[in-house]
Amino acid sequence: MMQPTQADPAFFAKYSARLSAVLASSDWSEVARLAQAMQTCWNEGRDVFFCGNGGSAGNAIHLANDYLYGIAKHTGGGLRVHALSANPAVITCLANDVGYDKIYSEQLAVLGRPGDLLIVLSGSGNSPNVVSALEQAAAMGITSCAILGYGGGRCKELADIPIHFPIEDMQIAEDLQLIVGHMLMQWLCANPAKNNYRTDD
Repeated sequence: MMQPTQADPAFFAKYSARLSAVLASSDWSEVARLAQAMQTCWNEGRDVFFCGNGGSAGNAIHLANDYLYGIAKHTGGGLRVHALSANPAVITCLANDVGYDKIYSEQLAVLGRPGDLLIVLSGSGNSPNVVSALEQAAAMGITSCAILGYGGGRCKELADIPIHFPIEDMQIAEDLQLIVGHMLMQWLCANPAKNNYRTDD
């Protein structure tokens, strides 16, 4: 029977150091722009859409949960938020009928309206389905943001608000998506919509 490998704490310290270095060297001005855009959507009752692939799809669902209820913690008080990665029936239908590269843009074409906000989460910034979603957003007058790692890819060029962390590590890139999302959540909690569109709570 094989003996388990001895885990060296230094390995985990190195991961922590890489993540800390990215955070310490980042410019947060684009995150501040996204915070303002999200607050505007909240104040005006506009929709916010998240999408991504793999771990980023899971992060999209996680953050949609945070913004639907967590920022307000009272019935009807949160953002109108949707994770386009959350419905497997819709995703598999679109992937089968029109192609996997259209699974998010086709949803946005039906659900989105001018003035809404799309936030794509991607490590590489080159996945065809999130690129297509950004192109659809531009065609519909939907503001777009992309939270990206690596070189930023096509998404960095297409997004109205590109948030780019130049880290060549998929796990840290996905960590940063949630870190930014939680930063925004705490900012929105501290700066709630002034004229919340729901008045029946």
